[in-house]
Amino acid sequence: MLIPRHLRLLLFFATAILLSACHSKKLTVKNGDPRTMVKPDKDIADKYAALMGVSRNDIQNGRLYSFIDEWYGTTYRFGGLDKSGVDCSGLAFLLEQQVYGITLPRMTSKQILVIKRKYEEELQEGDLVFFDFDGKQFSHVGVYLQNGYFVHASTRKGVMIARLHDNGIYKFFSRGGSIIDPAYSSQAD
Repeated sequence: MLIPRHLRLLLFFATAILLSACHSKKLTVKNGDPRTMVKPDKDIADKYAALMGVSRNDIQNGRLYSFIDEWYGTTYRFGGLDKSGVDCSGLAFLLEQQVYGITLPRMTSKQILVIKRKYEEELQEGDLVFFDFDGKQFSHVGVYLQNGYFVHASTRKGVMIARLHDNGIYKFFSRGGSIIDPAYSSQAD
């Protein structure tokens, strides 16, 4: 059966639009040179600026905030590494890989080994922050954002942004720092 030319063209353009729309979000997060800053969408910048109490102009890293927006609310699942559930070290692993192009070790106990420790006031976007829960040293990890906020996979609320100085979590804060040896992951895993 022959399809008229105008219907073939219409089908072609509709398919092209659908494929480009589906692909565009993934490009923002997963592809491209991580050293090249990608501006965030206005809606995303407004949303996270309000959540963290900063100016919209302070939300600069489109890859980071698109990644967070894509994963926000994902359920916590120990050992998880996908949208059906992710744990804290899995979230840090995926974020650093997809946003910054850095491959971390998969486990929190190994991630602590690849940071250069910083004072709290020196923390910058993308640094790792570690917590000691249930009497276990470095049992939880998050990724520092700005203005005292970090993103992590909470066991109760899933992927979320929290304030480092919230009463419920700050007493467990152990240390933070920048990643110094991304090549370590191939030896540590």
